[in-house]
Amino acid sequence: MLKKYFFTLLLLTVCGPLLLAQEKYDFSRFADETNEFIKQPSKWQGNDYLKIGVIAAGTILAMQSDSQIRDGVLKDTRYSNNFTLDGGRIWGEWYSAPLLAGVFVLDGLVSKNTGANKIGFELVQASIYSFAVTEVLKVSIGRARPYLNDGAFSYKPFNLSDDYWSLPSGHVTNAFAVSTVLSKNIKSGFWKIAVYAPAVFTVASRVYEDKHWASDCFLAAATGYLCGAWVVDNHDKKESVLKISSIYPLIVSIKF
Repeated sequence: MLKKYFFTLLLLTVCGPLLLAQEKYDFSRFADETNEFIKQPSKWQGNDYLKIGVIAAGTILAMQSDSQIRDGVLKDTRYSNNFTLDGGRIWGEWYSAPLLAGVFVLDGLVSKNTGANKIGFELVQASIYSFAVTEVLKVSIGRARPYLNDGAFSYKPFNLSDDYWSLPSGHVTNAFAVSTVLSKNIKSGFWKIAVYAPAVFTVASRVYEDKHWASDCFLAAATGYLCGAWVVDNHDKKESVLKISSIYPLIVSIKF
């Protein structure tokens, strides 16, 4: 369990300089928006509860086929060391977000592109939020990993062993958080969809390696998407308000 929280400390240590290097996107903004993120459940409305209900129902429905999917996958594991699956696993590793963020931040510093700084900040932010949500769910639910052969419905809530941290998948959550941030910042319709390909391979890698059930990946993908979407949409909304506020004095000063 300690290694999981060491991850958080390491991620903040690695990403700290990146956050400080960005103009409007700094630790102060991160702290304020983290407070907003934590308070989100208290602001949920009908549509929000509907989304959560659909995700929960989809996860439970997927659980009914977990054993069959696992049996089918384990019958043919020749693709377990496939290059694309390895790439998918790497896409879901904790370090993918800070590495990508570093690329965008460096580009922003060199080209003076504030948009690149924004993306770098969002990648780190979404990764941290998705990690936090995932860890709370993992420990609270306590689902046994498939390789234990205890069955798809074996649970030990609040267990400190990683063997019972199957639901949801941390790799998949992070992968979809990263892909969602990139997708929402891309204008091309094709690339908006294509950027999710690595995240799909992350799902395949976790199932093929027998680390997660298919339903673990379903919940993780939804969690990662929601965290990534919240971060980007929150910034876009604030930027829109800022632009309107900035242009309003100019508009009212014009005399017709």
